Amino acid sequence: MTEFHPVRRALLSVSDKTGLIELGKALAERGVELLSTGGSAKALRDAGLTVKDVSDVTGFPEMMDGRVKTLHPNVHGGLLALRDNDDHVAAMDKHGIAAIDLLVVNLYPFEATVAKGADYDTCIENIDIGGPAMIRAAAKNHGFVNVVVDVEDYEKLLGDMDQHEGATCPRFRKKLAQKAYARTAAYDSAVSNWMASALELEAPKRRAFAGELKQTLRYGENSHQKAAFYTDGSDRPGVATAVQLQGKELSYNNINDTDAAYELVAEFDPAETAAVAIIKHANPCGVARGATLAEAYQQAFDCDRTSAFGGIVALNQPLDAETAAKITEIFTEVVIAPGASDEAKAIFAAKKNLRLLLTDGLPDTRASIVAYKQVGGGMLVQDKDVGYVNLSDLKVVTEKAPTDEQMQDLLFAWKVAKHVKSNAIVYVKDNATVGVGAGQMSRLDSANVAASKAQRMADVLGLDESLAKGSAVASDAFFPFADGLLEAAAAGATCVIQPGGSMRDDEVIKAANDAGIAMVFTGMRHFRH
Repeated sequence: MTEFHPVRRALLSVSDKTGLIELGKALAERGVELLSTGGSAKALRDAGLTVKDVSDVTGFPEMMDGRVKTLHPNVHGGLLALRDNDDHVAAMDKHGIAAIDLLVVNLYPFEATVAKGADYDTCIENIDIGGPAMIRAAAKNHGFVNVVVDVEDYEKLLGDMDQHEGATCPRFRKKLAQKAYARTAAYDSAVSNWMASALELEAPKRRAFAGELKQTLRYGENSHQKAAFYTDGSDRPGVATAVQLQGKELSYNNINDTDAAYELVAEFDPAETAAVAIIKHANPCGVARGATLAEAYQQAFDCDRTSAFGGIVALNQPLDAETAAKITEIFTEVVIAPGASDEAKAIFAAKKNLRLLLTDGLPDTRASIVAYKQVGGGMLVQDKDVGYVNLSDLKVVTEKAPTDEQMQDLLFAWKVAKHVKSNAIVYVKDNATVGVGAGQMSRLDSANVAASKAQRMADVLGLDESLAKGSAVASDAFFPFADGLLEAAAAGATCVIQPGGSMRDDEVIKAANDAGIAMVFTGMRHFRH
């Protein structure tokens, strides 16, 4: 394998023409012959560059609406031939095949076409065939051929050529080849997953997952773990698509927690009321609705002031100055919101380490997307939990029925419980969490933890009784025994929302009746592991 190979002939065929003219001129100045196709050739020629059409090389015109133009031995032979193999060189001479030393290709915008909601036939027409075939050929022959699939690599290519007197080094070509294969893999992943969705296949034989590097992280969950952040190309509002206005780079844990916070706060319609979620270690430590963001933030903060320190704050409305001032009263890692006023930005500007992320909206919490988790030797794949219950879905199972106000708190608590690690118990009063028990091995323990938090915050606030007094309680799954419900009743809860479905439902219902509290069943659970 040749160590250094000069670039004498290049084929440029791109959908995204960003930087194409500049690259073409730079290559021509370095004595590189240019080949091209269709719109790329026209753009280069209009810029005054000498370009040979691929159709002149193949002896065939572009045909079938451009579906066939580069699938020809004169192209693929030029990309695949081993320059140090006598048989390959002889075949090139015999058939008049000239070597291609550089391939610059980016693919038809299939992902963007799907994202725009195009119909099936339009999406099919935007599946590139010739591009991936050439990319794979050039990448396989990276001992001699450079393959560039990203605009960001144009300058790197020219730099490597200049460093090696018009040639490129083997390591550089290997890196280009790796990126090329990753690009075609991601492209095929997008196509196959789109087709599976279009065909409504719940479990296709093979699943492909792909991502594009957004950020190399300092470390993962812990300092000894390497990590990076990849995006999937979707336009879902959230941490992956947000614009960071200030603060140092997000960490692995910041990204994970910010995602959890924004997905939770999006459960609350900003047209109805302001809402704030404060997250710590992927669990909510305070969630509230209010007439204003500032009011909602204060109520969320008062649920657990200790855990809120160094937390993530998510808002369902644009950040305003009053709320910004309140948030800066304590150390906060990240704030994410669908916009911010100039006054709020100015207040945050004084806190250089506070990260402010702005999005162009809230994620649709009812939009079905695929969620996956790695396990040893494989992946678990499921639909994202978009389960939702309305007031009309609730079944009163106790002698006492909840009041209208209690029903509202029950539904609020249910939305929050969906985003709390199981086992989850959530106490809510007046549209604000007052106690959250998360991730315990028993539901009784979660109820106890939530109750103790409610009592501790009451002590901090100087109140005579626990914040849980008169609260509504949500359990993300059924109570297997009556003990967890009785713990909530002892803490002062007056009503409970839970899925139901336990073999001991009758025992739990009787305990609720004996305690004089109301209870409703949802028929749906929200495990979150």
